[in-house]
Amino acid sequence: MEIKQVFDMVITLEGRLGSQYLLLSLLLLAAWEEGSGQVQYSVAEESKHGTFVGRIAQDLGLELAELVPRLFRVASKGHGDLLEVNLQNGILFVNSRIDREELCGRSAECSIHLEVIVDRPLQVFHVEVEVKDINDNAPVFRLKEQRVLIYESRLPDSMFPLEGASDADVGSNSLLTYKLSSSEYFALDVKTNSDDNTQIGLVLRKSLDREEAPEHNLLLTATDEGKPELTGTVQLLVTVLDVNDNAPSFEQTEYEVRIFENSGNGTIVIRLNASDRDEGVNGEISYSFNSLVPTMVRDQFRIDPNTGEIVTKGNLDFEKLNLYKIRVDATDKGHPPMAGHCTVLLKVLDKNDNVPQIALTSLSLPIREDAQLGTVIALISVSDLDFGANGQVTCSLTPHVPFKLVTTFKNYYSLVLDSALDRESVANYELVVTARDAGSPSLSATASVSVEVADVNDNAPAFAQPEYTVFVKENNPPGCHIFTVSARDADAQENALVSYSLVERRVGERALSSYVSVHAESGKVYALQPLDHEELELLQFQVSARDAGVPPLGSNVTLQVFVLDENDNSPALLPRPGAGGGGAVSELVSRSVGAGHVVAKVRAVDADSGYNAWLSYELQPAAGGARSPFRVALYTGEISTTRTLDEADSPRQRLLVLVKDHGEPALTATATVLLSLVESGQAPKASSRVLAGAAGAQTALVDVNVYLIIAICAVSSLLVLTLLLYTALRCSAPPAEGACAPGKPTLVCSSAVGSWSYSQQRRHRVCSGEGPPKTDLMAFSPSHPPCLVVGDMSEQQDLNDEHCAKLF
Repeated sequence: MEIKQVFDMVITLEGRLGSQYLLLSLLLLAAWEEGSGQVQYSVAEESKHGTFVGRIAQDLGLELAELVPRLFRVASKGHGDLLEVNLQNGILFVNSRIDREELCGRSAECSIHLEVIVDRPLQVFHVEVEVKDINDNAPVFRLKEQRVLIYESRLPDSMFPLEGASDADVGSNSLLTYKLSSSEYFALDVKTNSDDNTQIGLVLRKSLDREEAPEHNLLLTATDEGKPELTGTVQLLVTVLDVNDNAPSFEQTEYEVRIFENSGNGTIVIRLNASDRDEGVNGEISYSFNSLVPTMVRDQFRIDPNTGEIVTKGNLDFEKLNLYKIRVDATDKGHPPMAGHCTVLLKVLDKNDNVPQIALTSLSLPIREDAQLGTVIALISVSDLDFGANGQVTCSLTPHVPFKLVTTFKNYYSLVLDSALDRESVANYELVVTARDAGSPSLSATASVSVEVADVNDNAPAFAQPEYTVFVKENNPPGCHIFTVSARDADAQENALVSYSLVERRVGERALSSYVSVHAESGKVYALQPLDHEELELLQFQVSARDAGVPPLGSNVTLQVFVLDENDNSPALLPRPGAGGGGAVSELVSRSVGAGHVVAKVRAVDADSGYNAWLSYELQPAAGGARSPFRVALYTGEISTTRTLDEADSPRQRLLVLVKDHGEPALTATATVLLSLVESGQAPKASSRVLAGAAGAQTALVDVNVYLIIAICAVSSLLVLTLLLYTALRCSAPPAEGACAPGKPTLVCSSAVGSWSYSQQRRHRVCSGEGPPKTDLMAFSPSHPPCLVVGDMSEQQDLNDEHCAKLF
């Protein structure tokens, strides 16, 4: 290679790599000038990939264009991948990481030998690449921690050898200096032998005390002289060995311990922990009770000699003894042994193990239902054998009303009345007194108190309703049971014993007691004599119920007894107005009258009422079966002609009219009507008189019917209004059944022609003795059976036929 090429290479290296490669380039130039024929390069370890090493093709005198055709290649034994040649520019560069310590270890010189082979023709070149050391390894100690054992009795200036550090680098990078962390007890001694072997040691500067400082932690630092400096450290653990120069000691001279009573056998009371500043057998401690501990304590407790645990041997009872004083010794096993002492004050704590007790010291029972508020019923005392909150007892009452508990003194209570009593609502109270302590969990006890409420006569007998309506058929047998009154008294015993009596009064001219009576105990009402509907339709009276209390209380109930009619009266014939008292009706009839002419009228009444007073008239057939030219109206009794009279008719006509009511069974009466047939010229006066009488009767009947209609409307309206009010205010009770049960009223419905019947006017007084005379008015229907209705009611019917209705 020419000098000019070498010089150009040096200039290039200087420009690209800087001054740090100038020396290397000069060395290469000098080696080339010597004509050794071997190319040498140098590279620092740990250089990055692609770091320039040298222009190997140029330095070997090879053209760049020949490298590929001549199969230029580089080979290295064991290090072929560390360096590589770029065939495009012929530069040798770092291909992978180079670690000098890995290649050459501690050797002072380290290089990589390369063989450069070129074919066509074959040439072999040798290239040496020196690997330069850099300070990339810090000093390393073999152990992370070095332990040094020193008895606390060693004297100052004693020395203890240490192991030094090593550095994988070479030269100045491996020269080490040592430094020890600050310590008042130790110093570092470093000595270098003739073979540059450094020995270090630890020098004791001050006497040690294991009990004061059993260990000393020091830090030893080794620093190399590389640039930059690297350091390594090791932890020095100095352990001070013990001698028996300390007695065991407790943390406290006196311990205060609390334990609950009833703790089971083997319960740990306390674990004592004595410490001995010595170690080993010098620090091994054995625990025991002091010889002065009384036998009572030894019987109740024991101590474990190894662990120092004091445990119970039996159950503790706070109520017997609540404080124990125990002295304990702790002795080590050194030579000679040393001992320490402490006292354990054991306080037994109360446990809520006693249930409260309840005592009823006084009872004032039963209590009257009219007792005043605040009346004391019972005195209650409670107690609890426990202590503190476990012995604090409070009482409660269930249910709360109408009683309450009042505190009178500590643990004493009074059961007092808190609100008014009513025996009729509640006759007996089952109270539960609960005593509960304040422990956790709390305990409780209960006591039952049965409070009986004594009756006071504060309730009068009461009937289910203030008024009853009773229906009784007339002609009842004497002593017939017609009804039963019943009053209930909410009180008890004699206060609820009810007796019945009549409220005496006058019924007309007679006393009420002559009509009815009431049984004092059962309340049964009896009719003492047969009742007559025609004499007395309504009997109204009061029954009194009184209890046997002191003072007695009572109330009244009103009974309205309606006497129902029975068909016990036959129809009675009435004489013709202006006629004599004979039973036969005589009339003169002109033969010239036409068909339908009224020639006579049969009048009859019935003392009964309603259906039993409804009368009908029938004409009995003539003797021999001859057909009569006359007929009688079914309900009015008017006798009229059925055809025109002629000469063949007998001048003397005798008619027999049967009057019948509608009772069960029906009762009848017979009326005889004598008719004399005369010529029209022979009896003008009679005819005039008859016509005048008929006209007068017709006029009177019209007047009566007008008044009848007005009276019927007024009475019906008043009756309907009364019944509506009565129904709204009262509930009708069913009549009692007996040997002579009350009958039901009969409602007679209207006939197909709307006819009405009447009964004879009867003037009498009702049972109340007040009001005007009562007129019976019933509606009839001949084509339908009577309708039976329970209760006192009235049916309003249409009035269509005024000829058949009469009011008496």
